[in-house]
Amino acid sequence: MTAGLPSRLAACLGAGAVLTEAADVARYAEDWRGLYHGRPLAVVRPSSTAEVAECLRLCAEAGAAVVPQGGNTSLVGGATPSDDGRTVVLSLERLRQVRDLDPIDMTMTVEAGMTLASAQAAAEAAGLLLPLSIASEGSAQIGGVLATNAGGNNTLRFGNARDLVLGLEVVLADGAVWDGLRHLHKDNTGYCLRQLFVGSEGTLGIITAAVLRLQPGIRARAAAFCAVPSSEAALALLGRLRQWNAAELHAFEYMSGLSVALVLHHIAGTRLPVAAADHYVLIALATSVAGDLDSALEEPLAEAMEAGEVIDAAIARNEAQRRAFWQIREEHAEAQKRAGASVKNDVSVPLSRVPDLLRQAEAACAAAVSGIRVAPFGHLGDGNIHLNLVQPVGADAAAFLAQSEALMDLVNGVVLRLGGSFSAEHGVGRLKTDLMESWRGGVELGLMRAIKASLDPRGTLNPGVIFPPSDAL
Repeated sequence: MTAGLPSRLAACLGAGAVLTEAADVARYAEDWRGLYHGRPLAVVRPSSTAEVAECLRLCAEAGAAVVPQGGNTSLVGGATPSDDGRTVVLSLERLRQVRDLDPIDMTMTVEAGMTLASAQAAAEAAGLLLPLSIASEGSAQIGGVLATNAGGNNTLRFGNARDLVLGLEVVLADGAVWDGLRHLHKDNTGYCLRQLFVGSEGTLGIITAAVLRLQPGIRARAAAFCAVPSSEAALALLGRLRQWNAAELHAFEYMSGLSVALVLHHIAGTRLPVAAADHYVLIALATSVAGDLDSALEEPLAEAMEAGEVIDAAIARNEAQRRAFWQIREEHAEAQKRAGASVKNDVSVPLSRVPDLLRQAEAACAAAVSGIRVAPFGHLGDGNIHLNLVQPVGADAAAFLAQSEALMDLVNGVVLRLGGSFSAEHGVGRLKTDLMESWRGGVELGLMRAIKASLDPRGTLNPGVIFPPSDAL
């Protein structure tokens, strides 16, 4: 039934909105890391919610699977089509309008294809703040950000993506449209349906627009880059800053000495602003009240140095320095990519167990692979560490990647013992489906299956994502 589907889709959307040639679909058929390579039947690029609905209706009639795709920045293969030539990739990139921005209600309604950076800029132009911030915000689109419940740098202060969503517009598997674009800050009428779709990775419906909660605009910022003697000292510093002024603490990022060294080596223009150490943290403060946060930050850092929690610290004295600090943090993934093959682990544990995670995981991986470079970094303020493993210097990349599953099992074994999660903010995607039965099996996975069966009974929305391979229809 899928043989004539591209023609029917073209009749609906226009020929230019349906791509079938190999050269045209190539960028939609591979994930950012190059781990997954698909062969879609077609790539469709609707420009309205009505067109998305018609696409899904036609695909449902033909029995075709649909993979929704935003900026295609997934690190777990969450938006890559299968290689059987029978899947339609539905790109949201042409739905990129700000439908509404209300400075009194402090909300904005944006379409799913708008990049996060563009949405941030629109809020800033109105004197407001969209606080969600992730490394890929220049490419990542709102629909994908919400479908994966992205976390990012400001989770410590404002929560994950789901904490910023007041309403959604979603197209279901059969083409029906749920208009839940409510601007209400309080609405206690039955189930909170929007939260079913946030974090569902496109397996329950396709988000086409969202009402997002905004914050007052930033009038003062401060940033400090600190060398610390240990991860325990980093946690002590976090506690000190929370006691000092939790409201202004927006981000508290951890970086290992090795991971920073890779950035300095591979990313042109980066420079270490403090003495070399085995552990670093980046502190970000912000407030909607005009003031001198730089001077205010000096006091707790001076106390931390006296207490032995900080070896050396640099406070950004201008915007260029602040951006330079953040560049070191944001370029970790790119630097590790240039350093060779890497095995990525996006894990979380209770804050108090982060030092145990770092020690135990590094020891286990070092014992398994001689010369392995354990390069963790991440959002220490919420217990989310990207515990990435880079191939030994001079090693064969393919041979190293062949050990990926065993290395991830080692890390996840530590995470499980510490009461953590194997996916903190990247999602399950295709990469980690085999872990769902053992980590979320029983009643919890049964509830997920029941929800999936109710909203997508034929299993055509993003098949192969989240659920164990045994669930494939």
